[in-house]
Amino acid sequence: MCSMPCRGVEKLPVQISVYYFCIFKSISSKAVQLTSENLDDHLGNYELVFMNFYADWCKFSQILAPVFDEAADHVMNKIQDPGKILFGKVDCEADSSIAARFHITKYPTLKLLRNGKLTKKEYRGQRSVEAITEYIQSLLKDPVKEIKEHSDFDSIQEDKKTGILYITSIDQREYGVFKKVAMDLQDDCQFFVITGELAKYHLSGHRRIVFKPAKSKLGENDKLYPLMDIRYDELSAWMTNHCIPLVREITFENAEELTEEGLPFLILFHHKDDKESVKTYTAEVLSQLSADKGSINFLTADGDKFTHPLHHLGKTRKDLPLIAIDSFRHMYIFPDFKDITVPGKIKQFVNDLYSGKLHREFHYGPESTAKSSRDESLDMSQKIQSDPPESSFKKLAPSRNRYTLLRDEL
Repeated sequence: MCSMPCRGVEKLPVQISVYYFCIFKSISSKAVQLTSENLDDHLGNYELVFMNFYADWCKFSQILAPVFDEAADHVMNKIQDPGKILFGKVDCEADSSIAARFHITKYPTLKLLRNGKLTKKEYRGQRSVEAITEYIQSLLKDPVKEIKEHSDFDSIQEDKKTGILYITSIDQREYGVFKKVAMDLQDDCQFFVITGELAKYHLSGHRRIVFKPAKSKLGENDKLYPLMDIRYDELSAWMTNHCIPLVREITFENAEELTEEGLPFLILFHHKDDKESVKTYTAEVLSQLSADKGSINFLTADGDKFTHPLHHLGKTRKDLPLIAIDSFRHMYIFPDFKDITVPGKIKQFVNDLYSGKLHREFHYGPESTAKSSRDESLDMSQKIQSDPPESSFKKLAPSRNRYTLLRDEL
């Protein structure tokens, strides 16, 4: 029993409070409490880290707590492999900096890291010991399929992006590196290893790792890994660039997933059949903005479908193609799509978002006239009128008021 009153218990039915929260608080678990002091050490030492972001006062967090801890015990008892899996708990009130780092806006939130990298999706499966245990075990399965005979080539799906390793035996060190990269990217690519006699011909030509684009046959448009020495960091970067394109299309189906990444959007709105503007936009992003990949998402959107954001910007389909930034607070329009090919123009537009210049100029006009525009005599109605449109795509993100613990699981 709890020796002191449990915070937030008065918000729960008595039977839930006593069983799920107070009693369980006194039971030890193999789940580790993560803090600002120990977080980075733990993240770097485990292949998988499954994290429960919670707040003690939240009744949903209270209900999930014993389930998470019991699932940790189940998994850790089955997987006796140091460095394989860690169940970690973060008290978001005690360690608010960690919550901010992982963009936590609701409790409880369950997130997964593979090899120190945050996966794109948070866990939204059933909150039960059995479901969580099954989920973690599925993540630990080898995502690489072995091809030993010619008939096995039929398992390579032509419509999927594919990474292939040619090696004499999976006992070699290189296979472990390839498998690690495959675990990171298994949601975006399929992975195969070709061994034995089938691999010898390709190995003689120094063709050790290849990437097969989607909708192509093996050998048609393959990209060859340029390095002979296979190391994790280099291979991960190379394969990520091929599996996850720099410019992606946003749809109503994947919008929530993209917003979960927590990065602003640079979006090209175009007509459905307008391939030329997409081609131009993609080329200029690759040329001018590749270094910004980790701080902004580059997207294209069918402007014939996403009419609401255009209306928000005061635009219609007649104004397509156009480029805009959605910062998840406001939306800003790139003045003229044709200027995207002017060296440095689109780069400066993105830099102006980071520096706050876009926001300032929407409030006060161009910086050359900013001083006069900031005159205190400017009435409030003028200030409100000059505000940039609010973010449109944040409304497609998971609700800040919707708990990840589903109502029918209570």
